[in-house]
Amino acid sequence: MSFAGAMLVACLIDAAIGWPGGLYRRIGHPVVWIGAGITALERACNRGGRGRRLAGGALVALGATGAVTLAALAVQTALPEGWAGVVLGGVLAWPLVALRSMHAHVAAVSAPLSAGDTGTARDAVSLIVGRDPSRLDASGVARAALESLAENTSDGVVAPVFWGVVAGLPGIAAYKTINTLDSMIGHRTERFEAFGKGAARLDDAVNLLPARLTGVLFAVTGARPRAALAAMARDARRHRSPNAGWPEAAMAGSLDVRLSGPRLYGDTVAEEPWLNGAAPDPAPDDLGRGLALYRRAMLVMLAGLAGLALL
Repeated sequence: MSFAGAMLVACLIDAAIGWPGGLYRRIGHPVVWIGAGITALERACNRGGRGRRLAGGALVALGATGAVTLAALAVQTALPEGWAGVVLGGVLAWPLVALRSMHAHVAAVSAPLSAGDTGTARDAVSLIVGRDPSRLDASGVARAALESLAENTSDGVVAPVFWGVVAGLPGIAAYKTINTLDSMIGHRTERFEAFGKGAARLDDAVNLLPARLTGVLFAVTGARPRAALAAMARDARRHRSPNAGWPEAAMAGSLDVRLSGPRLYGDTVAEEPWLNGAAPDPAPDDLGRGLALYRRAMLVMLAGLAGLALL
């Protein structure tokens, strides 16, 4: 299980140092490179007309195939045998997991919110959610941040690690490319409704198992595992996303709060159903509890990777 060992190395490096600002200023970040390539190809391919869906599908296939090819070449040419290869593979995978930045972004909301500074907390939460935070009260800010923490733990940590364990560096590179494609062109807008449909559907497929695994991690590491599992079983499929409802419902059940529900996008109110709807709205301190749950879940994930690596 050298793939598990490489993912463990990647997660440990990221948990320790993240992606340093100095490194970002010098070379950027691999996900930014992927995004720049997607932007250029989208502008060239998304010219309108009746072939939009086919063109978008071709872009997805090209992006995923390119990521797999480059990663496979790196494995073949740069990775030695044995544990040296495992460690170097982990170094190469390190930029594609986001344990530290996930915690940092939500902690930047939690600290001012717990101190009563709702304005600063709104500014911080605007960086991690798509809804308009200007009209959110403290409870609304906490709810938005907890939902982002739950969903993005799956997309930003568990899913890339899962595909890295399954298929090594090509697996994690392909996943990150697919996920970035979805975030950039998988929107239901006039420009991307047809062009991005393939990206959105493929992203749903590759997140199917990781989202449910993330929900289980939140459930078993929380103080209320039965309630969290019950919330998942009862409410996860009610979410607008086929995947996000699983970690969000587990988070809601573990913390005994309600999540999802109506939210404002611009001037439009999206009437989303509640997850764990009988519970109260989250309070500012519940965001700190959510971060503690995240840390426990990640420790269990790392322990699982270590166990697989030692098999």
